[in-house]
Amino acid sequence: MATYLDFESKIEKIQEEIVSAHAIANLDAVTKHQNELEKEVQKTFGSLSDFQKLQLARHPDRPYSLDYIRLLMDDAYEIHGDRAFRDDPAILCYIGWIKGQKTMLIGEQKGRGVKNKIKRNFGMPNPEGYRKALRAVKMAEKFDIPVLMLIDTPGAYPGLGAEERGQSEAIARNLFEFVSVKVPMVSIVIGEGGSGGALAIGVADKLAMMRYSVFAVISPEGCSAILWNDPTKVEAATKALKITAEDLLSHGLIDDVINEPLIGAHRDKQTAADVLKDYFLQSVKDLRELSEDEMLDQRYKRLTSVGAYSE
Repeated sequence: MATYLDFESKIEKIQEEIVSAHAIANLDAVTKHQNELEKEVQKTFGSLSDFQKLQLARHPDRPYSLDYIRLLMDDAYEIHGDRAFRDDPAILCYIGWIKGQKTMLIGEQKGRGVKNKIKRNFGMPNPEGYRKALRAVKMAEKFDIPVLMLIDTPGAYPGLGAEERGQSEAIARNLFEFVSVKVPMVSIVIGEGGSGGALAIGVADKLAMMRYSVFAVISPEGCSAILWNDPTKVEAATKALKITAEDLLSHGLIDDVINEPLIGAHRDKQTAADVLKDYFLQSVKDLRELSEDEMLDQRYKRLTSVGAYSE
């Protein structure tokens, strides 16, 4: 059963009327309600607030990395473990083909249902997850395979065990190593990009965001707790943090916004996967036209241009 957010209540009602009209084979009513639905979608999703976009980024039906892997990859083979401690289910590494292009796909996975959420640690990777990602990227470099990274995490796991095993070092190591990887690298925020947990697989030649994804140094809940000690300030914090795709693009922090379906990727997963695939393949094609030195130089300049300062 589809899950509807508070601001989607009118859309939910129209959808129910369409189902009822189909049940009694009233084609005129179906056409009428479908026209109403199209207008309501344009009205509702044409003027979303930052907080509503945050809700969409966290939508329980939103496609996760494993959904995109199943929709995009042929002959997908999963790579497990960091060769040092264990396999971290919060990060997936798959090698396979995307429309004829051999690809190494790395994604953060939140999990659905209580059992899988616990298994995936709610999408919060441990150090061994980031080390597994680095191992996969190094393998891709060895065999000249482009890398696609899908970001979707509330943040790196802050538990005692993770800190004891070097959480910050594992994230920093990825940032350091990814800068000089000699194959095209594309990173896309598909849902929630949280702090260092997102940055660890966010160093790439191209960094893009899906239309209703977010990227933040801290969650709005954490921000409101620290600044105001008031949980009712979450909406204000969301707006102040400037975490939407449009905000980050305007500040030059990402390269592109990928236009997932207006009604949201969770309502049309195949179309969302198709636009993501097209963006990745076009990015790889463009990067392959550069020499290795040009690609690395462009990546370095892109990363060092982030931010602003005054003297």
